[in-house]
Amino acid sequence: MKEINVRTNSHSQLVDITSDIASLVPADLKSGICHVFCKHTTAGLTINENADPDVQRDIITALEKLIPWNSPEFRHFEGNSAAHLKASYMGFAQTIPVKNGRLDLGTWQGVYFCEFDGPRSRKVTVQFVKDIDCDA
Repeated sequence: MKEINVRTNSHSQLVDITSDIASLVPADLKSGICHVFCKHTTAGLTINENADPDVQRDIITALEKLIPWNSPEFRHFEGNSAAHLKASYMGFAQTIPVKNGRLDLGTWQGVYFCEFDGPRSRKVTVQFVKDIDCDA
């Protein structure tokens, strides 16, 4: 198991961590899965387009409309209920196939760390599991 440190600079931010994860694929792993887990309750993970940065801005904008930061209905004493809800909405884990020693993502896909209560220093756990049915 390995860990990635992610430093965010904004209150809400999507950080592309694809290359960080890809650099951790063990040299002897030809086929298997990569499990990525966010260790925080106010941040999450998603896989989405990594070609156009407007996609990340659109995601953040849409989530803010769905779950506004200053909703008077929220009761959590720390005042960051919106961050908890957005993180739950995005999810805390992603599983990516590994094929021929590489992450088997689609052409336009990237893995994003989703910050909703930043800026902060965060940690993401990455674990690889070898395909036991694979001869290679």
